[in-house]
Amino acid sequence: MKAASLKELKSELELLPPAEVLDLCMRMTRYKKENKELLTYLLFNAGDEQAYVEEIKEMIALMFEEINRSNVYLVKKSLRKILRTANKFIKYSGSKQTDVEVRIFFCTRMKNAGLPLQSSTALSNIYTRQLIKLNKTLAMLHEDLQFDYAQEMKGLVD
Repeated sequence: MKAASLKELKSELELLPPAEVLDLCMRMTRYKKENKELLTYLLFNAGDEQAYVEEIKEMIALMFEEINRSNVYLVKKSLRKILRTANKFIKYSGSKQTDVEVRIFFCTRMKNAGLPLQSSTALSNIYTRQLIKLNKTLAMLHEDLQFDYAQEMKGLVD
């Protein structure tokens, strides 16, 4: 079965009564956790983006405290799990500013966590890729915001 285009879905949803749209949304949230999380963001967090960013930062901070540091492989797996979570919540927001703030926080935590970044190529690559993504996203922001975030990033670049 081929999925309908976004335009087709939108026109079809416009024809339905609100109660039926509500039923479809509720049915959709039952099948995937991501759908439920996105709907939660849209209903409860989209109005206060700064509180949403703080919530993501708290979650990342907790995950950093739980990193298994017994060997580099487990550290790498934990960092990738944190990044998957961060990327998912960044995607829900769709805001470049949220993206930059969360990535700066991640890189700061990673740098200050006492992880062997220089001795491990894998950890170094994770860190470097986040800096590259940060710079790409930063270039899309307004000049004033670019300057502010560039000041925050000075400590991240070695």
